[in-house]
Amino acid sequence: MSELSEIKRGLPLLSKHEGVWDGWYRHYDPNGNKVDEHRSRLVCRFPDGGAVPYHQTNYYSWADGKKEVRDFPATYHDNRMWFDNELITGWAAEVGLDDFHRSVMLYWKRKGDEDLYLYEMIQLADCGKYRHRVWHWYRAGRIVSRTLIDEERVS
Repeated sequence: MSELSEIKRGLPLLSKHEGVWDGWYRHYDPNGNKVDEHRSRLVCRFPDGGAVPYHQTNYYSWADGKKEVRDFPATYHDNRMWFDNELITGWAAEVGLDDFHRSVMLYWKRKGDEDLYLYEMIQLADCGKYRHRVWHWYRAGRIVSRTLIDEERVS
């Protein structure tokens, strides 16, 4: 069985996230005050026979003209996608307790800042065209930020 087939069998919901997603990131402080927002385009792909079985590229743009690009290649084992790059280390897995098969959970830890980590929950709409994500950022066990992300699949 190819690695791509194994991923689609082991993580069928995550496999449905393949494509291009446009959206908004909105960042809030622990008191619920918006501290930042920006547009996003995420390209999620499962390159068959590539160097890694999953690769996500995030393009961010702010109203003031600032732009940023981040790459997140991942490996697959133990029914999880595993991330390990210069920015983060962590994993993504489907939530088996979700009887509706809409939820993916991620855990990331920031490299170089051992006290900062986040949990992300992603819900994919049944139609596959919309997804909504929530990040909870923690430092030493205390919430320091929340990020709300709304996206629409454009291809």
